[in-house]
Amino acid sequence: MKYLLKHITIIVFAFISLNSYAQKDDFKGYRIEGDTIVFSFDKNDYTKATHDFDGDKYDFDDFDIENVVVSGEFNNWSKNKWYMTKVGVDRYELKKSIHDFTDEFSWEFKFVINNSFWAEPSKKDGNIAKAKKNGRKLHGVYNLKMYLAHPNEKGNAHFKLKGFTDAKRVIVAGSFNKWNENLFKMEKIDDGWELTLKIKPGVYEYRFIVDGKWMEDPNNIHKVKNEFKEYNSLIDIKEYTAFKLRGYTNAKKVVLTGTFNNWNEHDYVMRKMDYGWKYVIPLSGGKHHYKFIVDGTWVLDPHNSVKEYDNNGHVNSVCMIK
Repeated sequence: MKYLLKHITIIVFAFISLNSYAQKDDFKGYRIEGDTIVFSFDKNDYTKATHDFDGDKYDFDDFDIENVVVSGEFNNWSKNKWYMTKVGVDRYELKKSIHDFTDEFSWEFKFVINNSFWAEPSKKDGNIAKAKKNGRKLHGVYNLKMYLAHPNEKGNAHFKLKGFTDAKRVIVAGSFNKWNENLFKMEKIDDGWELTLKIKPGVYEYRFIVDGKWMEDPNNIHKVKNEFKEYNSLIDIKEYTAFKLRGYTNAKKVVLTGTFNNWNEHDYVMRKMDYGWKYVIPLSGGKHHYKFIVDGTWVLDPHNSVKEYDNNGHVNSVCMIK
């Protein structure tokens, strides 16, 4: 099944989490626990497997399971890297940090049995995509999909649409899920609809789909014109980030400055701590240059090895939010 190496369509966001969270509804093949992705394989969830060499399908009863491997675009569809641990009679699991995944929007994956048989999920499963070969969909062959942007009551992006109480179905779709028209169904409340998602920091466009009709968020003044001469609403997901300068305990005043405040030399006066100085600010996703001003003297962050030149030839410390 070499054609499996070309399957790429899963929506994924990798992010740095400040608080633990749990996925609201588990999808087939994985769950999210805090900053950990737990891949989960249960033999009883599958009936067919495709042999990698000849493409023939086999019943699971036709062979004994010696090992199970997680294979996907995130590890170049390797059949011998991400081995799972047996946790029950027919169950296997593998835990990976969210930070093991890049910021790509989409991934697909499959389970490989004995390094040779690709477990075939059912087309009735909620998170699947038709497998492809040379851009064409293959009949009866599916891959599992993994979503790291997902509904969560403790998430960092709250969407609410007031009114439309007679609507039967409302969806929120945006650049954070490749404008998927079915994935994020909103929940009906007394005065409208709402949904909270966990999304990595960044600026995103979105719209609501009310019973099939697309519309901007009427309660959000931030928007941008789209290719249909209508508007997409904008949301800026930020992450609270603590800047710390250790030492300099004899200083009278320390200021944090950077690209996030147009290098203002007065606004972000840091708080003195036992170990030095601290200041917490919400930052959008991306790269930020910064420095500290200690009693009027500009200094780099001595505990951050990541530095870059700016357009003016100055060297600055770098903070990445993703």
